[in-house]
Amino acid sequence: MWFGDRDNVIYNTSVYFRNRYKDSWITAEFAKAAIKDIDRSEVLDANTIQSPVLGQIPPDKLSGGVKALILMKNEPGKTFNASNCGDNCSKWILKLGKEQNFTIALYHIMDFGKEDFEIRILNDRKLIVHNMREFLDAADKYLKENMQ
Repeated sequence: MWFGDRDNVIYNTSVYFRNRYKDSWITAEFAKAAIKDIDRSEVLDANTIQSPVLGQIPPDKLSGGVKALILMKNEPGKTFNASNCGDNCSKWILKLGKEQNFTIALYHIMDFGKEDFEIRILNDRKLIVHNMREFLDAADKYLKENMQ
């Protein structure tokens, strides 16, 4: 994780997603589960999601958080703006981090919950935080530095 601005961060994940996603990303188990949990919607096929609020929608109408998570999963070499995600995405970021390495940029304090976790703070490559207390200390330090 990187706090604040960094070169090559993809800030507008919605535009990037709309122009880059593949049908197979939507029908993958990770995407189906995240879409069901976060957007309370069901993937019918690669081009159709059943939303309880919007009815049938195409993938580019999913929430910004779900789109960001799907991009993190499928393009781990890119750095995506995780501030497009709400706190309801934090458990998915942690789950994905156990499966693969990827980098996110964060511009706010995200709630990763009460359980222990492991996140490397790239502003200081040696720093690994293990809980919200350590995470808040790092966020306080590095978000302040970025504001100056």
